[in-house]
Order: sequence, then C-alpha cells, then structure tokens
Amino acid sequence: MSAKVEKELPAAPHPHGMTPYPGRTRYMPTPPDDEMRDYLGAGLLAGKRALITGGDSGIGRAVAAAFAKEGADVAIAYLEEHDDAQRTAELVESVGRKCLTLPGDLADPEHCRDVVEQTAESFGGLDILVNNVAYQAVAEQLTDISDERWRHTFAVNIDSFFHTTKAALPHLTDGGAIVNTASINGLRGNKTLIDYSATKGAVIAFTYALSQSLQPRGIRVNCVAPGPVWTPLIPATMDAERVASFGENAPFGRPAQPDEIAPSYVFFAAGRLSSYYSGEVLAPLGGETLPG
Repeated sequence: MSAKVEKELPAAPHPHGMTPYPGRTRYMPTPPDDEMRDYLGAGLLAGKRALITGGDSGIGRAVAAAFAKEGADVAIAYLEEHDDAQRTAELVESVGRKCLTLPGDLADPEHCRDVVEQTAESFGGLDILVNNVAYQAVAEQLTDISDERWRHTFAVNIDSFFHTTKAALPHLTDGGAIVNTASINGLRGNKTLIDYSATKGAVIAFTYALSQSLQPRGIRVNCVAPGPVWTPLIPATMDAERVASFGENAPFGRPAQPDEIAPSYVFFAAGRLSSYYSGEVLAPLGGETLPG
C-alpha cells in the first residue's frame, strides 16, 4: 500500500541556509534518530488500527515504527514527502504490519475526511488517531505575519485536528484513543512563533474539552507537548544560525530525538498503560519544569 518513491530532488539553494519546505530527512544537516531501531514491542497494540497525520518523518515516523512494533497496522497522512513516507512504510512493513500512505494537503477539510475514510475502509475500522501534522515559520514580530500565513498555520495545526477527528468519530471503536501533538510553545509561547504558539495552545484546550466530551464512549484523549525535537521541519523553517543552536536552551543542552518522544504516544495509545488517563498533557522537555 506504500507510495511510489519520487525522483531524486535537486539540492537547490535556499535563502539563509534553509532546506526545502516541507522538509525531508535527506536534507537535514545530521540525520535524526526516528526509526525506533532498538525498540522492543510487547504487543501493547496488537490488532489495533492507527492513523497518524504528519506520519512520514520525525515524530510521526518514530510513532509509526513504534506502533507497528507493538502490533498495529498504520496509515500515515503527509503532504508530498513521498521518499520519507516510503521509508516509514518500509519500517512498518518490516515487522509484518500493514502501512497505508496517504499524500495530500491536510489544510483542506475534504482531504482530512478522505484520509479517515480511506484508513477505515482499508483496515476495516479505526482504533487510534494521532493528530500530529504541523506547520511553522519564524517571524520576528506580529506585523510580519500575513493574513494568509496566519490562516494557513491554523488550517494545518488545529483545523485539521478538528476535521480529522470529527470524521474519525463514527469509525473509532469505543475505548479507542486520540493523541494530539502540541508543543512547549503552546504552554509558554514563543515570541518568534506567535501563530504556531497560538495553534498549539488551541490543541491543548481542544484536548481538554474533547476528553470530557468523549468520556461516555471510553475514548481517551491526551496530548504530547514536546520541547525542541530534531525533525525535518526545523531546518526547513529556520535559518542556519537558529538551526545551529536549536535545542541548546533546554536544560539537557540539546534537542530531543524523535525516538525519545515516540514512547509517550505508545503510552497514551495503549490502554494497558494509560487506561486511567484522559485529558492529560505529557510534556517531554529535556529537564525543563513548568508550574502547575
């Protein structure tokens, strides 16, 4: 079910040392750890069916690989990074699980609905939804953010969560799980990522409210809000200077690798581990502590 690999992309120059958007693993200055190579599954998700948006690389890839090792079939929705999606599909299929690759723009509500329908049809239902897709771009001040960019950031980062989740609810099994990806920036803001921070704050509030709404069906809704994570989105949306120092402000002095974040998603997806958790935000921040 995996997509055909696209032709090799030209390494065209980009301003300020940035790699081509939307970001591909091959263009990163150093490759991330996002394949869960040393992870040993324990059958925590045996027979489950999962849809992961933004599942081609980075956190999404690591989560897909971990879910597959735990026994789940996985569909990944992504924009156009067919080479990364193909690699993720290989990781899922290498452990005997099915992988469905679904390219397209999740800023489009109709496509959000379509990826859910394709997943449910191919797998015969849906047990786990991971809303993970995201867009960001640096702006030094609010007036640098155009109306179009503001709308696009919200369309990808929170509107897609609404449309995908709404479409998924008729297919999700009672007792299933929804895991949303937020960010440390949704908890404390970021002066150069104002629109992104606003959407991630919305994701957290969406998680709180939806967990209450779905409690009668036993569908647990939780959120992972990481600190800095080394993914293709970083060099594709930040200049070389910011990339070089990315993650240094964390107490650990470095960004997380996606492999370090993915177990949080396994925890929330597996009822055996988190049956008493809903409406929670887990924030892997590399040693940073927050009040509350």
